[in-house]
Amino acid sequence: MEIVEIANTTVDGENPPSSISDSISPERLLANPLAGKQRAELEELGSDFVKEKGLGAGYGQLFQRAALLAQNPLSFREADSEFQTNDGLGAERDALERELTHKWDHPKSLYMLVVMCALGAAAQGWDETAVNGANTFYQEAFNMAHSKWVYGSVNAAPYLCCAFIGCWLTEPLNHYCGRRGAIFVSCVISSVTCLGQGFTQTWQQMLAARFLLGLGIGPKSATIPVYASECTPPAIRGGLVMMWQMWTAFGIMLGLLVDMALFDLGNGAKEEVVNWRFMIASPMFLPLIVCALVYFSPESPRWYIKKGNYESAFKSLIRLRHSEIQAARDLIYIDVLLKAEKRISKRRNRLVEVFTIPRNRHAFQASFIVMILQQLCGINVLIYYSSEVLKGSKTDYKSIRHALEGSVGIGVINFVFALPAVRTIDTFGRRNLLLFTFPLMALCMLITSLLDKDGKTPLTLIGMYLFALVYSPGEGPVPFVYSAECYPLYIRDIGMAIATAVTWLFNGLLTITWPPIHEWIESAAFAIYAGLNLVGFVLILLFVPETRGCTLEELSSIFEVSSKDQAKYGIRQMRWFFGRWMLRRRGKMPALKLENRGKGELRRRGVGLQGQMGGGTNGRSRDFPEDDPLSVGEGP
Repeated sequence: MEIVEIANTTVDGENPPSSISDSISPERLLANPLAGKQRAELEELGSDFVKEKGLGAGYGQLFQRAALLAQNPLSFREADSEFQTNDGLGAERDALERELTHKWDHPKSLYMLVVMCALGAAAQGWDETAVNGANTFYQEAFNMAHSKWVYGSVNAAPYLCCAFIGCWLTEPLNHYCGRRGAIFVSCVISSVTCLGQGFTQTWQQMLAARFLLGLGIGPKSATIPVYASECTPPAIRGGLVMMWQMWTAFGIMLGLLVDMALFDLGNGAKEEVVNWRFMIASPMFLPLIVCALVYFSPESPRWYIKKGNYESAFKSLIRLRHSEIQAARDLIYIDVLLKAEKRISKRRNRLVEVFTIPRNRHAFQASFIVMILQQLCGINVLIYYSSEVLKGSKTDYKSIRHALEGSVGIGVINFVFALPAVRTIDTFGRRNLLLFTFPLMALCMLITSLLDKDGKTPLTLIGMYLFALVYSPGEGPVPFVYSAECYPLYIRDIGMAIATAVTWLFNGLLTITWPPIHEWIESAAFAIYAGLNLVGFVLILLFVPETRGCTLEELSSIFEVSSKDQAKYGIRQMRWFFGRWMLRRRGKMPALKLENRGKGELRRRGVGLQGQMGGGTNGRSRDFPEDDPLSVGEGP
C-alpha cells in the first residue's frame, strides 16, 4: 500500500472560483465548467440553450431541469428538487436512479456500439498476428530468407506507417467524416489491403500492401476508443480501455487459430505453397462486419455538436440513453465542456504545454516510459515471430506446423490471462502491477534464452508461455489505461495521440530488428529483452507514480512532484521493501510528499484517494459514481 502525504500550500478556507475565467486552471475548468452557477442561472441556461440551438419550444422545461443535472448529476435526490416534489416527473426520477443502481442497464443501441468497438479491436489484433504463420512461408516464396533486414521491414511496414502517417490521419478523417466515417474508411482500407497481401507476387508488392495496411490500423486504433468513450455513460466508460486491450488480445488469439486452421490448404510438400496467402488475407472479413455495424450505430454526439448540429446530437443521445432527461443533461454538459475547451485552446498552445508545464511534462514522461516498455519488453517478438523461432533451422512442413501449434498457445494464454486484469488493475494499482511483473518478465525472457535450442521446441515454449502469462495482466493493459488518465483533460487528446504514435513506432522498430539480431546472436537475443525488462523496472520505480483511484486534482498534485523527488521516493520505497520482506525489519512505509491546494493530511492510496468525483459545485469534478479515466474532455 502506497502512502501519500499532501502538504498545505494555501490559506485554509480559500474558496474555489465561482465562474469560468482565465484565472481558473484548465484541469479545474474542464472538471466542471458549470461549477458555482446558481439555480436561476442554470435554468436560464437551459431555456436559452433550447432557443439558440433550435430544438423546439416544447423542450424548454426539460432542458431547465437538465441544466441542474449537468452541474450535479445527483441533485435529483435532494429533498427540494423538482424531481422529488413533482409526481409527474416520476419516470425521469426513476430513470436517473436506475442509471446509478443498475450500471449495465443501457439501450440496445449502446450495446450494439460496444459490440462494434470490440470487433474493431479484435480486427486490429488479427491484423497483427496473421503474419505469424504466413511469414514463415512468404519469406521463402519471395527469397527473403537471406536478407533479414528486408524480411523485418516487410513485417514492420504497417506499424511504421501507423507511427508516421496513420495516426496523424486520425484528426482530418474524424473532422470531415465523423467518428463512424473514420471507422468505416479505416476498416475498408484494412479489408482491401489484407486481401491485396494475398495476391502479392514480390516482396516489394508485399511491402507496399502492408505499408498501406497501416493507413487502416492507425486511424482505427485511435478513433474507436474515443468514439466509444464519447457515446457511453461514465459508469461504464472506464472499462472501455480494458475492453480495447482485452479484445485486441482476443483478435491476436483468433489470428493464430485461423492460421492453424488454414495451414493445410494446398499441398505444401509437392506444389507451390498457397496457405500463407489465405492466412495473410484472412483478417479482411472482420473489418467488413464492423463496416456493416457502423451503419446501425449512432454518430458521436460530441462530433455533431462540433459541427453545430444540435438536433442530430440530441437524437443520437436519445438512442444512447434510456430517457430524454438523460440525453438533455448530457447534451448541455458536452456543449459547455466544448466551449471551455475552445477558450483554453485560444489562450494556450496545448502542444507546447505538454512539454513546458512540469505537471504535464511529468505525465508525458511516465506515459512515454510505459508505452515504450510495452514494446521493448519483447511481447511482439512472440506475437509476430514465435513460429519462426520455434521451427529453428528446419524447413519441412511438419516442423512448421508444430511451431505454429505452439504459437497458438501463446495467443490463448495472452487472452485468458488478460481477463483478470479487469479487476487486478484497480485492486493492486498500475505501478504495483508493473513493478511486480517486470522482474518476472525479465526472468521469463532469460529462461527462454537458455532453453531456446534448435529442435527443442517444448523447452522454448516453457519460457514463452510463462512470459505471456506474466505479461497479460500487467504490462498488457496498463499502458493505455495509464496514458488515458495521467494527462489533464485539456491536453489528453494530444497526449494520447503521442502515446499511440510512440507505441506503433517502437512496435515497428522491434519488428524490423528482431530477424537480423536473432540471426546474428540466436537465442541470446532473448537475453537482450531480459535486460530491457530490468531497465524497465528501474524506470518505473524511479519515474512512474501510482494513479489508481485518484481524482483529477489529486492527479495534478501527484504529477507536480519533480522527477528528482519521485526518483528519491522510489529508492526509499525499494529500501523499505528489502528491509521489510528480506531482512524482516519493521518500519513505516515511506511517504510521497505532494504539494496540493488544500489542508495538510495523510492519505493512504486506495482508501483516502477515492475514485469518486467531487461534488458539482465545489470547483472539482462532477459527482459521478466512479472514476473516469477515459474521458478526453467529453460529456457524460
